[in-house]
Amino acid sequence: MAVHILGISAHYHDSAAALITDGEIIAAAQEERFTRRKHDAAFPQHAIDYCLAEGRIGLGDLNYIAFYEKSLIKFDRLLETYVSYAPSGFRSFRAAMPVWLKDKLFMRRRLRGNLKTRTPIVFTEHHESHAASAFFPSPFDSAAILTVDGVGEWATAAIGKGEGNRITLLGELEFPHSLGLLYSAFTYYCGFKVNSGEYKLMGLAPYGAPLYEDAIREHLVDLKADGSMWLNMDYFNYCQGLTMTSRRFHDRFGGAPRTPESPIEQRHMDLAASIQKVTEDALLRMAREAHRRTGSKHLVMAGGVALNCVANGRIVREGPFDDLWIQPAAGDAGGALGAALFTWHQLMDKPRIAHARDGQKGSLLGPAFSSGEIESVLQRAGVAFARYDDERQLLEAVAGLLAQGKVVGWFSGRMEFGPRALGARSILGDPRQPSMQARMNLKIKFRESFRPFAPCVLQERARDYFDLAPADESPYMLLVAPVAARQRVAPAADDLRTMREDPDLRRRVNIVRSTIPAVTHVDHSARIQTVDEQRHGRFYRLMKAFERLTGCGVLVNTSFNVRGEPIVCRPEEAYRCFVATEMDALVLENVVLVKEHRAGETRDAERAAYLEQFALD
Repeated sequence: MAVHILGISAHYHDSAAALITDGEIIAAAQEERFTRRKHDAAFPQHAIDYCLAEGRIGLGDLNYIAFYEKSLIKFDRLLETYVSYAPSGFRSFRAAMPVWLKDKLFMRRRLRGNLKTRTPIVFTEHHESHAASAFFPSPFDSAAILTVDGVGEWATAAIGKGEGNRITLLGELEFPHSLGLLYSAFTYYCGFKVNSGEYKLMGLAPYGAPLYEDAIREHLVDLKADGSMWLNMDYFNYCQGLTMTSRRFHDRFGGAPRTPESPIEQRHMDLAASIQKVTEDALLRMAREAHRRTGSKHLVMAGGVALNCVANGRIVREGPFDDLWIQPAAGDAGGALGAALFTWHQLMDKPRIAHARDGQKGSLLGPAFSSGEIESVLQRAGVAFARYDDERQLLEAVAGLLAQGKVVGWFSGRMEFGPRALGARSILGDPRQPSMQARMNLKIKFRESFRPFAPCVLQERARDYFDLAPADESPYMLLVAPVAARQRVAPAADDLRTMREDPDLRRRVNIVRSTIPAVTHVDHSARIQTVDEQRHGRFYRLMKAFERLTGCGVLVNTSFNVRGEPIVCRPEEAYRCFVATEMDALVLENVVLVKEHRAGETRDAERAAYLEQFALD
């Protein structure tokens, strides 16, 4: 009989569930996609229900339930930390204890109560789950493992080795000394939300210069040659308080933390550049130490810091490894998958066969919807649509819209697992248009204008546009690489002055720097997704249709959502997002809607009603 294992992560951020059957990944999804609460930390009941339905099983068919960390050990760390800082941490202690006693501490009882099952429950350690999520789906028989995040139970980073069907952790860095928490402290200080806005800080860094790097190294962090570190806790408040940084931190870097939504100063850009450089150096040192300890030719990574795709690009280019694979759901959501895989391979000692590319199935592990379900949604909404029964005609029509400069919402196949849109729930545009970046940021995503968009590029054309060597693929949008020199455009003299001096980031980012300006960041970098037919199917064929029409093998690919909202899951969410923004067209499987021009008051009312559901983060 088949063996079914359900993995769960919950109660911190990005709760998720994953189902594997006889070692094969069947389904995985974050709870936020169903509840529409971004980074939802609640018990992932909706995600669990989806996974069981996708696997066509019930709770009674499960052989094991695996939870992604050990709550009692984490609680021990929490108590020991509060005692060490007492009495200054009493406010934080008082805020944390009710939640712990209600939801987090007695997790076995909580799981049994929620799921009403006697299925055996397995608890893995947090960084074991990360390591398992990185190695077991990877294409490598053997690999070094590096996991880096804020904190699990006690560990904040781990080095290990994966071989065959087993992983071994060889060393850990322990709380409070944490590269993830160091980066999050600067995220908080620069006015972005912790556990959500770190990627904004990474996108801000190229606008600045690392003027504070020496101060960070001298006063905040003692970074060792092997990547281990010691933080001067006088500058931080996360052990005992309700904020990340202390008054001493504020005095060192020029004042109080930036208020969210207030203007971004050059100081914040320079701070972002500085901590980004320190983080890249730390990760490179950790990667080299992993290589020294294991002697492996390959590296796999997970943990929230593994989403720092700029640092990942440097590991590929400058590190000692032949190849790198990163878990697409690198944060806590991926821990659900890792816990299930750890149970199957490590605890049950089941064999593992590495797939030629990987076993993640393009990370397209969420729900899909039939044409009948989609048409029913649109009929209830009372809207006209065109249906294409021939795929080639559909793709040629959509490629034509993109070539005309239209912005297209693309909803196709199974939803992505992880934070990136990979061609299933995407908003697409023509990267050759200089105005596309600003238009998509301000009129469609409603987000900060400084943030870059990612390109998706046909796998076989990647080296025409980007300097990817030695890696030739980035299917999960987790590597940053330079735009190739032959694609770059020399800016005019006035533009050079704007690039250096203009405080308005909107004007800086809109300068044409390449033949694909909408996806070229201010430092000529791009966060790349390579697209191949095996993983991406119809999305690859759409890009080929666009290439035949325009000669261009690249599209702008951003997630199908507005700021503050999770990526859309169901067709009704896609339709509502389409109506409330200035997208020009919507593709729902084989159905296409082209937006009619409506009165401004009607459009603005629809948009306001939609956006008020989502708190800006």
